[in-house]
Amino acid sequence: MTIDLAALPQDFVWGTATSAYQIEGAVAEDGRSPSIWDTFSHTPGKVDGDDHGDVACDHYHRWREDIALMKELGTNAYRLSIAWPRVVPGGDGPANAKGLDFYDSLIDGLLEAGITPSVTLYHWDLPQVLQDRGGWTERDTAHHLASYATVVAERLGDRVQHWTTLNEPLCSAWIGHLEGRMAPGLTDLTAAVRASYHLLLGHGLATQAIRAAAPGAQVGIVNNLSYIEAATERPEDIAAARRMDGHTNRWWLDPVHGRGFPADMREVYGVELPEQAGDLAVMAQPMDWLGLNYYFPSAIEDDPTGPAPYAAAVRRHGVPRTAMDWEIDAAGIENLLLRLTDEYGARKLYVTENGSAYPDVVRPDGTVDDPERTQYLEQHLAACASAARKGAPLAGYYAWSLLDNFEWAYGYDKRFGLVHVDYKTQRRTVKGSGRRYAEIVREHGGGQRKAA
Repeated sequence: MTIDLAALPQDFVWGTATSAYQIEGAVAEDGRSPSIWDTFSHTPGKVDGDDHGDVACDHYHRWREDIALMKELGTNAYRLSIAWPRVVPGGDGPANAKGLDFYDSLIDGLLEAGITPSVTLYHWDLPQVLQDRGGWTERDTAHHLASYATVVAERLGDRVQHWTTLNEPLCSAWIGHLEGRMAPGLTDLTAAVRASYHLLLGHGLATQAIRAAAPGAQVGIVNNLSYIEAATERPEDIAAARRMDGHTNRWWLDPVHGRGFPADMREVYGVELPEQAGDLAVMAQPMDWLGLNYYFPSAIEDDPTGPAPYAAAVRRHGVPRTAMDWEIDAAGIENLLLRLTDEYGARKLYVTENGSAYPDVVRPDGTVDDPERTQYLEQHLAACASAARKGAPLAGYYAWSLLDNFEWAYGYDKRFGLVHVDYKTQRRTVKGSGRRYAEIVREHGGGQRKAA
């Protein structure tokens, strides 16, 4: 497939992304304490295959090899997350020198390779000791996030400019506290709404903390958004789609853009927010950029007997799907980039995650051919370029993910990587999609020369 990427700026950021718990392993080494995902994944029945992240991709020991893979792909940026329980094992209080040393070395290694680090502070691995004190349902956790942000920014801020406070707070709040399919595994609407509030308060406090510790830092938040449409023209389904848009998109976008929490969704949830004077202003700290994680669209129908928001996705027939059973529609990423531009006035956008899972097979010659993932990548990059042509200030794209990894509640069965990982031997093999991504980066004139 030929892709017209001419609309993308010449200094476009071409990256890959991962997260700490999904790849690092070494969960009990060098002073790291357990996270809520250690607890959740070791609870029988919570993760497919009873898999866990104890070893994962062993990135903690193999990070040099993984940087070499990034160089092989020709990318100029890498989005990683810091493991809070590795850096501040007590959740608050003293920092762990060995944990900070690991990330110090990783950042230096990236920069030496001509790869710009983009650091996420919170990618779901809350220290279990804080969960034992109430976790995100408690206001204190937002302040602990800010203290942890200070520790990391003071150590890495001389070399790291691009910072993410939270990755996909929707998953932490709704899937972790309402649906129970992610850590901490609760099914409590009140807990979920309180968690959502404190996550966004933590975002604002952490933004302030990063900027105080690292002047000149570029700070943003990453949301997983979905392009939502009604499954039918029935008024009930149209109303349900509006509620799902509030639940999935507006609840997370409006507060950080100074609009407060959507009134219609406050009514739907019927849960009193733990508001204090000044909180909304803290949540609405000016952002330098906004991150979009996009995977699939949703067709929504009314579901009055289900949980809030009383709406459910419909399985549409004849629509291509990934191994996650997610619909494929690249138009959704274009629509969302334009919505963030037009409705929310975004000044700089990054696609911080985008990718697809398929059941990859290593061929007898040792290669991995994944044409479906390659096609997904090409289609979505073409849609990104189309959004840029229409005015979206798109500055970069991070493919999810660099490596096959621990895919949360799906365990190791679902593979998103541009690089295949044999979990028994830890052998890494660049897939066909990885080679195609490298070709696209090279053709666009990107690569490590253009590191931003």
